[in-house]
Amino acid sequence: MPDATVLFVCVHNAGRSQMAAGYARVLGRGRLRVLSGGTEPAEAVNPIAVAAMAEDGIDIAPAVPSILDVGDVRAADAVITMGCGDACPVFPGIRYEDWELADPAGLPLEAVRPIRDDIRARVEALVAELVG
Repeated sequence: MPDATVLFVCVHNAGRSQMAAGYARVLGRGRLRVLSGGTEPAEAVNPIAVAAMAEDGIDIAPAVPSILDVGDVRAADAVITMGCGDACPVFPGIRYEDWELADPAGLPLEAVRPIRDDIRARVEALVAELVG
């Protein structure tokens, strides 16, 4: 059974939140339950985000953008938002962080790599805090 649950949320659930979830699944080594969602989910995960993650050995190609589930918010020990602003529901007693990250949508791979690397560093710190 996982030690903690983390929910990553961005508008389209196609780039930033999917990259963060991919890192959390790998870096959490089974000790994290990882959820993600979007306030306005896209049709598919951003192919440039998929390529950027593949360069780091993580496959997010099978991921499917999904609508943010209020039950997931309530179940989370930490909710990490990335640009969804007031569209994300807030419940008392849940840890919230808003990560200010550029949106990779429409950017070339060269511009997505630094976003990916920033996400990895933030996820590494988060995993260390949540599960040691």
